[in-house]
Amino acid sequence: MSLFNKVLASVGVGAATVDTKLHKSSYTINEMVTGVVEIVGGNTEQQIDAIYLTLYSNFIREIDDKKVNDQAALQSIKINEPFTIQANEKREIPFSMDLPSIVPVTTGHSRVWIHTGLDIKNAIDPSDKDFLDIQPTRLASAVLSAVQNLGFRLRKVDTEQAPSYLRNRTKIVQEFEFQTTNNTYRRYLDELEIVFLEQSERSVEILIQVDRRARGLGGFLSEAFNMDESFIRLTIFENDNIQAKLADAIESKMR
Repeated sequence: MSLFNKVLASVGVGAATVDTKLHKSSYTINEMVTGVVEIVGGNTEQQIDAIYLTLYSNFIREIDDKKVNDQAALQSIKINEPFTIQANEKREIPFSMDLPSIVPVTTGHSRVWIHTGLDIKNAIDPSDKDFLDIQPTRLASAVLSAVQNLGFRLRKVDTEQAPSYLRNRTKIVQEFEFQTTNNTYRRYLDELEIVFLEQSERSVEILIQVDRRARGLGGFLSEAFNMDESFIRLTIFENDNIQAKLADAIESKMR
């Protein structure tokens, strides 16, 4: 091929392209994502140094008391050794990637995607972006249903930057915020937030934030200094009476 074609390829004109093809688009947390990365050569041969797949999620973080949208790389893998793609050559490389338990469910404004990038020396690197539909595990779904059966309504779901005490475990957390509809709970609680810390087929570890309703002058002072929030760390197993276990934990913070 001519030098002219190589120069054009270096600035992205007539260069190699990449397209990631997933075997399916919907996945459950802890499932393995599989597919192939298809590379098609351009008008001239090019050296492909590396192909990277990176799992991303959007999230919200606070900067100077303002909420801004950001994105977090949750996992990245390299799927090849260096090779040369010839002009107009088509090559497929299979891959598999485990979904970590911290990946958020794609509900509300939460989005998850795989970014594919080719590392081509002295050239503009082509890339591809594929969105995933992430569903909760069976046990996580059972936990959320049990909370609603206790008398709470799911108000919103946000993916946010992990608080400082959790950042050694994860960059982001997905918060399920519930508002009480039960008269008994309404007397004591403002809201309930649940974060899934670890998930497997047989167990889930959750963090429950209980926001107690202010009662009297002492209660208002507690709210003023953010002392009205209590935390419960709880592991729920598949054979547990989930609703009863959650009720016991929540009610322990109402006494």
